[in-house]
Formats: sequence, C-alpha cells, structure tokens
Amino acid sequence: MKNPFKKFGSFFSENKFLEKIKSYGRQAGLKTIYTAMLLYYAFKRKETPVWARNIILGTLGYFIAPIDAIPDLTPILGFTDDVGVLGFGLVTIACYVNDEVKINARKHLKRWFGEYELTELAEVDNQL
Repeated sequence: MKNPFKKFGSFFSENKFLEKIKSYGRQAGLKTIYTAMLLYYAFKRKETPVWARNIILGTLGYFIAPIDAIPDLTPILGFTDDVGVLGFGLVTIACYVNDEVKINARKHLKRWFGEYELTELAEVDNQL
C-alpha cells in the first residue's frame, strides 16, 4: 500500500511524539491520543513489518508535524485532520494491534487522563 503521508515520516521522533501528547493531549482528546498510542506501540512491535512501520511513521509524523492541513492551535477544528489521518493509519495496520499494544496504550492514557471508562475507547477499538 502506498503511504500518502510518507513525507511526514521525517517529523517523527519518540521525544517529539511524547512531547506533542504532553502539550496537546487534553486538547486532542482521549480517543485521538488512544489512536496515536495504538500506532506507537504497534510500531514498537518487532513483528510489525517494514511497510506497516512506514505507514505508522508517516501517520505519526503528520500528527506531530508543526504544519498540517488545519493547525492544531485552531480551536475546535485543530485536530480534525489529525483524527482522520490517525484513523487511516490505524485501519491500515490494524492486524498488528494486539492485546499487548492495547494494554500499553491504555496505561499511558491512565497516566495522562486519569481514570476513564473503557467504553469511551470502544469507537476506536471497533475500527480494529
């Protein structure tokens, strides 16, 4: 599968990614950050093939890129394009998101958002 976000892969680094989430996590929302964390932990799995990792790099790179279609500082609309891109990436590599990936992503959510209901994540999990 061709990666339309390949050019954004150069923006990805683990530090930039985690910094973006720390800075904008609450603004982006629980589902958006959960989707990003699922991609991140799928990327870290050694079983995830190179083509899927490239999709993840481009997708997460787009998420943390300083310039994208709709700037993240724009109230209400700022993360809409990111949600679409993250959703595309997640659906594309869904077969590499296992229970371990979900557990790791949920642990991070708890650190950043505190307690939440698993039902809040159902919409994302149903894409898998």
